[in-house]
Amino acid sequence: MPGRVTIGLYNSYDPVKMAEAHRRALARAAPLALAFDCNLATFGFPFDKGLGTPVKVAEWLSTTTSIGEGGAYIVELAQKGRFSRFGFPSKGFPPQLGVAVATTRKPQKEKSVMPSEVRAMVALGRSVLLLFGLGPHGLPKEVFSMCERHLDITRKGLSLETCTALGAVIGSLLGK
Repeated sequence: MPGRVTIGLYNSYDPVKMAEAHRRALARAAPLALAFDCNLATFGFPFDKGLGTPVKVAEWLSTTTSIGEGGAYIVELAQKGRFSRFGFPSKGFPPQLGVAVATTRKPQKEKSVMPSEVRAMVALGRSVLLLFGLGPHGLPKEVFSMCERHLDITRKGLSLETCTALGAVIGSLLGK
């Protein structure tokens, strides 16, 4: 049985105020997660604590965006138990999400992994957490040290905008 892939969105923007960039990234990642049978997780997103469950968060998000069928995709993910939210990790990412893979244009040589290796991990039953940093600087340096592997999907060190990177990584790794 293949492993599960989780799309992880790491908040590199404002840790206190929910911004339009947060909503747009979620609205764009949710249809990818549904289309390619992935889970979706957020790290450090400033959701209102009173919202409670991931389903309640998704329902609230669906009222704030017109992207992704008006937020219907994120609600569907949450109802299926495939949307989760976590605070900023201090010592590592939740182990139940699998091998943490930083998506980056600057992989550390000793942690660098090829797309074919990630596909093989999943095919062999290992779950993988693909981390995408939101914001102009991507993932913070401390996150790189928490990740077992680093993936440059372009294999050329090219910088991709977050939503372009999401589509390129997921399509390359999981497309048929």
